[in-house]
Amino acid sequence: MVLKFINSRQQSHLTLTTTDRYADHSAENGFKIIWNQADTFRGLVDNTEVTLTANEVLTLAPNQQLRVVEPGKGVVFQYNRNFYCILDHDQEVGCVGLLYYGSRQTPVIRLSAENQRKFSLLLEVFKDEFATRDNIQEEMLQMLLKRLIILCTRLLKEQENITGSQHQLDLIRQFHVLVEMHFREKQRVADYAELLHKSPKTLANLFAQHREPSPLRQIHERIALEAKRLLLFTDRSIKEVGYELNFLEEAHFSRFFKRLTGVTPSAFREEKVKVGNI
Repeated sequence: MVLKFINSRQQSHLTLTTTDRYADHSAENGFKIIWNQADTFRGLVDNTEVTLTANEVLTLAPNQQLRVVEPGKGVVFQYNRNFYCILDHDQEVGCVGLLYYGSRQTPVIRLSAENQRKFSLLLEVFKDEFATRDNIQEEMLQMLLKRLIILCTRLLKEQENITGSQHQLDLIRQFHVLVEMHFREKQRVADYAELLHKSPKTLANLFAQHREPSPLRQIHERIALEAKRLLLFTDRSIKEVGYELNFLEEAHFSRFFKRLTGVTPSAFREEKVKVGNI
């Protein structure tokens, strides 16, 4: 199954496909919600293995590279920013920093029997709407996608027992978004504290209260993650990768990378290329 909506004028798209057909469309960049309904789904996300058992859901941001190894039996919802921008609509869906661009790089949501029923009903409505060609089809599909995103966000909050005042949670999520936007040029906690009109100590205490990795650790982990992607999916030299991430000296970048990952950039590139080719 491959169902598509494309608005050429707006350069927006939404695709609904079964996991066994996803490889045919993996070149299309976008946000992904993967629901594995049965058997085992196994894939490489940025060359790191991720496994879904029956009735588990995985969400991925556009910059996360996915290669399907075992497709399982499920569906993939994929959409781009032009179809539905989660940043513009974050007050409505509240997913930024939870489903996407958060400290959890690959959040996995487990579905109870009741939530499997909700997902199944929503999937059938999606299929009906893909088959309805009229002047409000795009708006209807956006409404359904918004409902799916909200449902996933609620379930992840429940599963991870994410509690606290809405102001505190929004502040943490805003930090995640700002790091995603600026990690290449802003690499100090003070930079983000200024953008959020808070002190670095306030941020550190807030993240500790919510048992989140420290703000500095999250900045460093986001930089290291981008370094991994550049080492894996580009032919840039190690010096060029470091320079792109604001390291003026290759040695400084190599020390940083080894401290975060346990291996040097060259060893990481050699090891992961071998794993990815198996």
